[in-house]
Amino acid sequence: MAFESKDLSVLAYANNFTLWHYTTTDSSVTGAGYFNSAATMLRVNDLIIVNIDTDGTPSTVFYIVTVNTGSVVTVAAFTA
Repeated sequence: MAFESKDLSVLAYANNFTLWHYTTTDSSVTGAGYFNSAATMLRVNDLIIVNIDTDGTPSTVFYIVTVNTGSVVTVAAFTA
């Protein structure tokens, strides 16, 4: 499956930072490309809480936007 904009929601916004929520039946959203169609909304350092594999073995992972060239978005698992 591919990115679905209807499944991306803003949870909070302040000081040029956005906390997002995304849900998907996909088992992975990492690397360059998955969120490309949301490039106009996502900014570097935004945090996305993702519910993954919701129709299989669901899990929740926090991702950070590491790159946004304006057309290519890269995310990585957030580690504190």
